Amino acid sequence: MNTRNIVVMGVAGCGKSRIGKMLADALGAGFIEGDSFHPPENIERMRAGIPLDDASRAGWLANLAEQLRQARADGRAIVLACSALKRRYRDVLRGGDPELRFVHLRGEAELIAARMRERSGHFMPESLLHSQFADLEAPGADERAIAADIGAPPEALLRQILDTLK
Repeated sequence: MNTRNIVVMGVAGCGKSRIGKMLADALGAGFIEGDSFHPPENIERMRAGIPLDDASRAGWLANLAEQLRQARADGRAIVLACSALKRRYRDVLRGGDPELRFVHLRGEAELIAARMRERSGHFMPESLLHSQFADLEAPGADERAIAADIGAPPEALLRQILDTLK
């Protein structure tokens, strides 16, 4: 399998970090948690229940695109967990790696909300889930994206993703 940079994307609570880490391990790639690149003011906004807008995401996305660019330049493959909700956000990320692949984790709002209630220590409140779904633009056919249903167990989801990447 020709390993390239991959973004595991979707709304908050869909499992980007868990599936992203599993995918990185399976591919022998590095893993980057996109949330760790948010500036403190973005974290505070989300913690306060205020959705991020395009302007507040711009620097964060540029930084993540630079991480992808550097990995590509160094000949390293990374899996990045990043919401990448809108096509223009994904375009910024593709600026760092034109061959970037996306794995879109999809699921019903009720399932994702239930998962968000079960996790602890994360800054993103369940109250922002509606705004995430409102902003979500599913990847188009031209975006080299794999759609994966989060209703499947994580191991089955990983197998599906790996089979599609082959």
